[in-house]
Amino acid sequence: MTPFLLVLSAPSGGGKTTIAKKLLQGRGDLGYSVSATTRPVRPGELDGRDYHFLSRAEFERRQKQGDFIESATYAGELYGTLRSEIDRIFAEGRHAVLDVEIDGARQIRRTMPNALLVFVLPPSAEELMNRLAGRNTEDPEVLKQRVVRAAEELAAVREYDYVIVNEDLTHAVSQVAAILEAESHRVDRQNELSGSVEELRRDVIAAAKKIGMKTT
Repeated sequence: MTPFLLVLSAPSGGGKTTIAKKLLQGRGDLGYSVSATTRPVRPGELDGRDYHFLSRAEFERRQKQGDFIESATYAGELYGTLRSEIDRIFAEGRHAVLDVEIDGARQIRRTMPNALLVFVLPPSAEELMNRLAGRNTEDPEVLKQRVVRAAEELAAVREYDYVIVNEDLTHAVSQVAAILEAESHRVDRQNELSGSVEELRRDVIAAAKKIGMKTT
């Protein structure tokens, strides 16, 4: 099996991060890619667990060095995925999971075309508004920016490989898990498949010859 990158995107408050964490709790074949950001640390967050919290100067320096597979600006702050995070997870033989915004997912599509992109939809506009307002971590102007951005992000759904609706968290997680299982068995993700199929083909030909059948 060739490890691949699973990208989850959603409007802010759509639940992509929660889904990623639930998947990781139940699967040993996944590794979570911790994103980097310049935004301030929120209460309860830890550097290296929730995000790699970088100063703007450090973030921009690493951008210029090509350390990110994607980066984007959201609500005035910089976000990005360090290439070293993905390489670390792949080296362990696991799929990498990360949640990013639309701009970042587009960059990943260009740089890593084999990545699997899944968009998480809210069940309704009302529910999305409730989730955004329920955070109580931003001032009204920032909330307004998030709502406008959410409307723009919904227009990008067709750029993704799969779409799920996060009405029930357990069901949403099971849907993504099913997608992972299907994609893990896709022919073009099986790096060892050609050798095993050719070996099976030779064995079939040998067996056929033993019973006198002609093979091509």
